[in-house]
Amino acid sequence: MTDTLMRRIPESRMSDALKAARAGALALTGDATITEVFANSEKVCDFFFNQFYQGLFFNGDVPLRYKELLRLRLSKVHGCWFCNRNNEAGAKAAGFTDAQIQAIGGDARADFTGAESAVLALADELVLTNMGGSLTPELYAALKAHFSDGDIVELSMVGAVLGGLNKMAFVLNLVERETWCPFTPAEAA
Repeated sequence: MTDTLMRRIPESRMSDALKAARAGALALTGDATITEVFANSEKVCDFFFNQFYQGLFFNGDVPLRYKELLRLRLSKVHGCWFCNRNNEAGAKAAGFTDAQIQAIGGDARADFTGAESAVLALADELVLTNMGGSLTPELYAALKAHFSDGDIVELSMVGAVLGGLNKMAFVLNLVERETWCPFTPAEAA
C-alpha cells in the first residue's frame, strides 16, 4: 500500500461498481489505493471505468489482444508494480504465453506476429521515457499492414491515456514502483 497524501474513500461510500473495482484490485494486487482515491471524483470514475475502459479499451474497434499487449509494454517500461500485475493478467487472458509476457518487458520480438511487433514498436514510441517518439514511415508501414488509420489512432489514444494515467499515479503516489522504474521521486534520487 502506498503512502499517498490523497484522501481514500471508504468502501462503504462507494458505488457498487467501484466496490467491485476495489475488490478486483485487492484480489489481484492486495492494493486498492488508486480506486479509493479515484472515488473522490465521480466524473473521473465515470471517465476512467466507463468511458475509457468499457467504452474504448474493452469495446473499441481494435481487437482487445493488441490493446492488452500495448498496455503491458507501457507498464513494463514505466515500472508500475500495480499496473504490471493487472496487465500481466489481462495479457494472459488475451492468450499471450508466459514466455511472451516475459519478452514484453524486454527487447525480444521473435515470438510475436507482425501485427503484435508493430504494436510493440508503437508502444515504444509512446512510452513516457521516449521524448523523441515519432510515427516514422517505417513504423506507419508496419502498422498499416495490419491496422487502419482509425485503428492506429485508437491504439495511440489508449497508449496516451494509459501513459498519462501512469504518470499521474506516480505523482500522486497511488501505486508502487518496480525497482527499475525510471520515475523516482526527487527526494529519492
